[in-house]
Amino acid sequence: MSAGKLLTPKDLKQVTEQAEMAKAKELTERLKKQEEEQKDLKHLFMEREVHPQAMERVNAAVRHAAEQGISEIQALTFPASYCNDKGRRINNLEHDWPDSLEGFAKRAYEYYVKELQPLGYKIRAQVLDYPHGMPGEVGLFLSW
Repeated sequence: MSAGKLLTPKDLKQVTEQAEMAKAKELTERLKKQEEEQKDLKHLFMEREVHPQAMERVNAAVRHAAEQGISEIQALTFPASYCNDKGRRINNLEHDWPDSLEGFAKRAYEYYVKELQPLGYKIRAQVLDYPHGMPGEVGLFLSW
């Protein structure tokens, strides 16, 4: 369009279409980036190992809680989608809920069974939220 020429309705329609296309492209790129980030986070969670200083960290956390008069801590949170049943067994309080754990959550539970359960600690899992009516985040809680 040259300067000094009035925009026609056809020109305005084209401007609107270009703006909508730019917004759609931006949204698509942002969603793709979020999807890649979520995939990376899941991969890291699945590969993560229990920290070599886990005992010291657990001791510090439970001591701090006990000093506050608290007998339970939230030890871990992760998306229910990381469970092999999307959190169904945890949500339904089924006795075999640990079998649904994968990746770091499974290794953390195995650490609990080996190191903490013999000392008298207890563990429970709970779905913390329900986005769109489905299990969202899961929390693992350690109590004594």
